[in-house]
Amino acid sequence: MGDMTNSDFYSKNQRNESSHGGEFGCTMEELRSLMELRGTEAVVKIKETYGDTEAICRRLKTSPVEGLPGTAPDLEKRKQIFGQNFIPPKKPKTFLQLVWEALQDVTLIILEIAAIISLGLSFYHPPGESNEGCATAQGGAEDEGEAEAGWIEGAAILLSVICVVLVTAFNDWSKEKQFRGLQSRIEQEQKFTVVRAGQVVQIPVAEIVVGDIAQVKYGDLLPADGLFIQGNDLKIDESSLTGESDQVRKSVDKDPMLLSGTHVMEGSGRMVVTAVGVNSQTGIIFTLLGAGGEEEEKKDKKGKMQDGNVDASQSKAKQQDGAAAMEMQPLKSAEGGDADDKKKANMHKKEKSVLQGKLTKLAVQIGKAGLVMSAITVIILVLYFTVDTFVVNKKPWLPECTPVYVQYFVKFFIIGVTVLVVAVPEGLPLAVTISLAYSVKKMMKDNNLVRHLDACETMGNATAICSDKTGTLTTNRMTVVQAYVGDVHYKEIPDPSSINAKTMELLVNAIAINSAYTTKILPPEKEGALPRQVGNKTECGLLGFVLDLKQDYEPVRSQMPEEKLYKVYTFNSVRKSMSTVIKLPDESFRMYSKGASEIVLKKCCKILNGAGEPRVFRPRDRDEMVKKVIEPMACDGLRTICVAYRDFPSSPEPDWDNENDILNDLTCICVVGIEDPVRPEVPEAIRKCQRAGITVRMVTGDNINTARAIAIKCGIIHPGEDFLCLEGKEFNRRIRNEKGEIEQERIDKIWPKLRVLARSSPTDKHTLVKGIIDSTHTEQRQVVAVTGDGTNDGPALKKADVGFAMGIAGTDVAKEASDIILTDDNFSSIVKAVMWGRNVYDSISKFLQFQLTVNVVAVIVAFTGACITQDSPLKAVQMLWVNLIMDTFASLALATEPPTETLLLRKPYGRNKPLISRTMMKNILGHAVYQLTLIFTLLFVGEKMFQIDSGRNAPLHSPPSEHYTIIFNTFVMMQLFNEINARKIHGERNVFDGIFRNPIFCTIVLGTFAIQIVIVQFGGKPFSCSPLQLDQWMWCIFIGLGELVWGQVIATIPTSRLKFLKEAGRLTQKEEIPEEELNEDVEEIDHAERELRRGQILWFRGLNRIQTQIEVVNTFKSGASFQGALRRQSSVTSQSQDVANLSSPSRVSLSNALSSPTSLPPAAAGQG
Repeated sequence: MGDMTNSDFYSKNQRNESSHGGEFGCTMEELRSLMELRGTEAVVKIKETYGDTEAICRRLKTSPVEGLPGTAPDLEKRKQIFGQNFIPPKKPKTFLQLVWEALQDVTLIILEIAAIISLGLSFYHPPGESNEGCATAQGGAEDEGEAEAGWIEGAAILLSVICVVLVTAFNDWSKEKQFRGLQSRIEQEQKFTVVRAGQVVQIPVAEIVVGDIAQVKYGDLLPADGLFIQGNDLKIDESSLTGESDQVRKSVDKDPMLLSGTHVMEGSGRMVVTAVGVNSQTGIIFTLLGAGGEEEEKKDKKGKMQDGNVDASQSKAKQQDGAAAMEMQPLKSAEGGDADDKKKANMHKKEKSVLQGKLTKLAVQIGKAGLVMSAITVIILVLYFTVDTFVVNKKPWLPECTPVYVQYFVKFFIIGVTVLVVAVPEGLPLAVTISLAYSVKKMMKDNNLVRHLDACETMGNATAICSDKTGTLTTNRMTVVQAYVGDVHYKEIPDPSSINAKTMELLVNAIAINSAYTTKILPPEKEGALPRQVGNKTECGLLGFVLDLKQDYEPVRSQMPEEKLYKVYTFNSVRKSMSTVIKLPDESFRMYSKGASEIVLKKCCKILNGAGEPRVFRPRDRDEMVKKVIEPMACDGLRTICVAYRDFPSSPEPDWDNENDILNDLTCICVVGIEDPVRPEVPEAIRKCQRAGITVRMVTGDNINTARAIAIKCGIIHPGEDFLCLEGKEFNRRIRNEKGEIEQERIDKIWPKLRVLARSSPTDKHTLVKGIIDSTHTEQRQVVAVTGDGTNDGPALKKADVGFAMGIAGTDVAKEASDIILTDDNFSSIVKAVMWGRNVYDSISKFLQFQLTVNVVAVIVAFTGACITQDSPLKAVQMLWVNLIMDTFASLALATEPPTETLLLRKPYGRNKPLISRTMMKNILGHAVYQLTLIFTLLFVGEKMFQIDSGRNAPLHSPPSEHYTIIFNTFVMMQLFNEINARKIHGERNVFDGIFRNPIFCTIVLGTFAIQIVIVQFGGKPFSCSPLQLDQWMWCIFIGLGELVWGQVIATIPTSRLKFLKEAGRLTQKEEIPEEELNEDVEEIDHAERELRRGQILWFRGLNRIQTQIEVVNTFKSGASFQGALRRQSSVTSQSQDVANLSSPSRVSLSNALSSPTSLPPAAAGQG
């Protein structure tokens, strides 16, 4: 299957192989077909063909211990022959495609049609035009010159349509480019550990080549396919590829196949890389799903060309894609990676967040109103004209006059369309896009790398943050500060001489051997800095303890290299301990253990005394120890770790798989207290959150005393408050009923007061997040953000409204599940995210307040003007200019306001808070009243005030009048000054506050003003403007300035008095949540139990994957167009993606996969 679809993809590589065949002992084809086998088949095949994995390493000219030599020519050659480790991305949409998409806008289409009709009619000179009988009773015959200029209006409308389209397309294009830049930034940060020339180095995933020896450990997401060489207790979750939810145990003799895109759930080891990029298993699926679709088509055509050309074309393609190359990195791994690609391409179509739901609702309502208004306008105009001409003046309808009448009707139609265009705020989507894109760009500087645009704005509504402790609230730099060794409790690091030699030796061995060998302490990079801690931080703390005792762990490790370890029980969230078994010289076994003290001590039956001899350790001794040693340590905020050992006889060999028997009867060596200091900026950040109405909760695996001590230091809890600190067990006991099922009402009793959840398992974290989100206890649904760094946090990160993963300490799996990556792992960056999120919301509100004022005024002016004077005072082209500047530029100006600290002084807006608050409604209507009063005054008595000719009742094609120009100019001036008013939406008085911090705003206001001068003075016929005198300009600006004064007047009126505004503000209350979200909630209930079993979800996801492949393959067989299949597939994916965006993608796959496999292709075809 893979070969058939990919053959052309590899044609180039095969051709190379024929020439380089002799260089390596196996070809890419052989390796690829080898990687398609599983389990025992694979073992047999390796035995038959190669002998063993060592032999494969030899053929690939690599050493299992030393790795590749790492010389540039060698790496180059490998890339040439076996391919690079990246998957060529989908081509981004070209600018023209985006232009074409922008043209699909309905209002624009209507305008285009109107403009074309208007153009056509202006060029059509019927013989009857000179016929005086046709010229209607509106008087004023036109001179020839003006008749010639009739086409200008149509042309100008077309021109402005082109402007709108180009602006929209450019915005989409730059957004896509930004998103790809972001994507490639995420990719470049993705590193993996390999051995080269005997040195362990971290290299970018794209640099991995076939033959590399890679080190895999718990939490990794494998970047390429490979064969397992050596390791311990390696368990892999292959559900993303196979759909099997059970973790697969890997071993050299049973199942050595490690596949790209799968997650390491336990253990560690080494693998030799055998397939990268498009040749790896994930790559093959990617290719099937058309990440390389366009390339395939091209290569079909070019396949016959000689090698050189293909090479050239490929290298060209590579240069183009270089920047955006989607490496095989986890963030698009099999976890819905393919959907991700499509999401990128249609970024702006998918992510529909709460805000966008509200906006869509609003835009539709405004649109409907506009449509009604424009229809009425056209009907009134046409009726008035017909009645006036044919009834009042009793003119006959002469055939030669038809074109003239039609021209009038077209003019009315254009006026109607203009009303509609002004009514519909096309700027809304633009404003959202700009402000989100701008925020995301700026958030990068604040150490927030946003993966899903809408997460940015959801964060502004967050009401609760569930944070990890280690690494987020604390510095994640562990140091041992207290110890209990040989019956003595040392409050600081003991003097080495005070510890018995036997005990010391055991202690050093237990720590050095029973920890990942990748964990080391390196000398500081700069003079005077702290030593660098590499690897697991807790283990670093213990190794640091060994160094503080003036001992060294390196010799112990070199004496007992990793390959010699007999058996390793790696740390996982169930065991909460780690043990390593070694074979002693006399053939007997010794096991070293370390882990959370309350867990390991329960398994100890002896303890080493001051003389280094084991003595009995009874349960009552243990209770005393907990009271005297462990609790005091924990109350100082220390994590307590117990180190122990046990000896086994050489025969009979113990049954290593029976963990309960093995991990028992231990002898305790020592208990250490490890301090992880609170980050200095955290207490302040948490205070800000609490002031902003966000509850911070701490969820940690540590014991409850440590957790409480740290929570008090951070300010999460204040002594004397009414709060709960629970342990995982107690939490579960309280939320489950007799049958052991979780009950929502029980969770509702707990979560409002819960501040610290200690000794919690990943499932507890997930249960808590889900419980808070599903709670109906408060009137607003809670919006929950979660931070996590471990593989086990995946489910909770996905479930949360916004998931934050740690950029430095986070595992790939956590990053995959998250929405935002904190590049500096710091809690205070979350506060920045809240600020930006709220800022986005406010920017949109500012823009709306401004936009709707323009709309209300323009629509009413056009409508009344048309009905009273048969001609809109604001012409179509002028309206479009107003629309263009007011929409595009204002959205730019208002959407780029930088956030201020004051945003954190208010409570979060809820999910169902209307977009347009009563204050905003007051502003909109207040300013509209001012503007309408002045415009109508000017319209009906303006000519007397300025002593100029009246512009009313001008005939068709008459030259532009000063009178109407003044109206247009005043209108624009009022908008400009109102734009400054719109900068504040909560009724603040000082609208100039911080205006110079936003250079974009100032530039745009001044720029618009300059262009307006040009339009009025030199716009002439196309803009229906005639140049104005200085005093007339002064009046226009003066009336505009009146807006600022009027704004102060409005601010004085207390909103609470204006009860009638209430309804208007709740525009979006009823249907505020988009339907997708409602469906999603329904699904949530159905699948609640399934959510708990991530395995099942992954199984469904896998099933979905397989269906996709079957469908694509079927399409190939039936010879249907490849692109067609992809398009259908993407439409299915994209539709489900919509639902997914607001919550974990896992549920989507469920709903998709549950529709029976047979029903999927027809459904897809229907949507294609």
